[in-house]
Amino acid sequence: MKRVVITGAGTINALGHSVPETLAAMRTGQCGIGELDFRDVERLAIKIGGQVRGFEAEGRFNRQQMSLYDRFTQFTLTAAREAIEQSGLEFHGELSAKAGVVLGNSGGGMQTLDENYRSVYEDGKNRVHPFVVPKLMNNAAAGHVSMQFNLKGPSFTVSTACASSNHAMAQAFQMVRSGMSPVMVTGGSESMLCFGGVKAWEGLRVMSKDACRPFSANRNGMVQGEGAGIFVFEEYEHAKARNAEILCEVIGFAMSSDAADIVMPSKQGAARAIAGALQDARLDASEVGYINAHGTGTAANDKTECAAVADVFGPHADSLMISSTKSMHGHLIGGTGAVELLACIMALRDGVIAPTIGYEEPDPECALDVVPNEAREARVDVALSNAFAFGGLNAVLALRRV
Repeated sequence: MKRVVITGAGTINALGHSVPETLAAMRTGQCGIGELDFRDVERLAIKIGGQVRGFEAEGRFNRQQMSLYDRFTQFTLTAAREAIEQSGLEFHGELSAKAGVVLGNSGGGMQTLDENYRSVYEDGKNRVHPFVVPKLMNNAAAGHVSMQFNLKGPSFTVSTACASSNHAMAQAFQMVRSGMSPVMVTGGSESMLCFGGVKAWEGLRVMSKDACRPFSANRNGMVQGEGAGIFVFEEYEHAKARNAEILCEVIGFAMSSDAADIVMPSKQGAARAIAGALQDARLDASEVGYINAHGTGTAANDKTECAAVADVFGPHADSLMISSTKSMHGHLIGGTGAVELLACIMALRDGVIAPTIGYEEPDPECALDVVPNEAREARVDVALSNAFAFGGLNAVLALRRV
């Protein structure tokens, strides 16, 4: 099997419009969650979210592109450009033919759906734009990334709710590791912060009205965010031959299904995915220094995840650092694992552990080192990124410092 490294990273989210901005915000424990600003927000019970501010799509895309790009696609292309530019790759000839893109997304073109449902049902219009379908489909972003950057290899979208990005990155990792593709562009995106998107989530009664406080005893729910995280996964020898900068190495992954409940998480299912990632990476549990937790801020998720970590790591769980950056940028649903992978890269490369902000009260059922409120300097050689989704779908990635 071939070694797989990350040679490019890009993002746009509530903390920043680039990777440097995002990592700077994580280092200082900045909160990107605030009051939502869009049409009919006053009709919502939930009025906060990790909304991307100051993003001027008109300055980035021409009129024809705007007619084809939903906001989630705009975010994806913005992050993809940053990642590919950092990698230094240009896709021509044989590389173009073999390189592809696998992205994670859950809601698709939710902004487009919201606008056009409003147009038809509220405004009484009988026509919609002819590009509505290609604009709202879940694979729109993957298609446009492949076209814009000349990626002619395997290209598709994975949709597994909150685990979409990790599942997508796992597929990209497997393709490079197996030799199918020397380079894969991967990650995920989401933009569900519109009236219809938030109203639907309100019905689940898992949303907080004031803040995201993962692992804190007084946590009262999740907070939605939006944005994208995109990476270039590259075969190690291919990257080495061109003297590429390597951000870290992807060394393993595992997936599992709870096969139990559509919304309630299972400790056993999460533990199987974590243990499976260690086994795939040929790691001893004691080698892991940091876990970027799924950590949604809901009562059920946080205690279940902590119990799974304790089961897998045993006594070493007390020495692990585990934090949830959702407390800062919100829960990006299908795109969340991709943005959170940046915290793992920061831990491995810079020795900085992103904090869990908003932590106020210890919870005996979450009695791990959750890096409360302030970032921490620590050497980390191996990190895990957890993602656990509705449907009982779990995906865990393992990464190593290079």
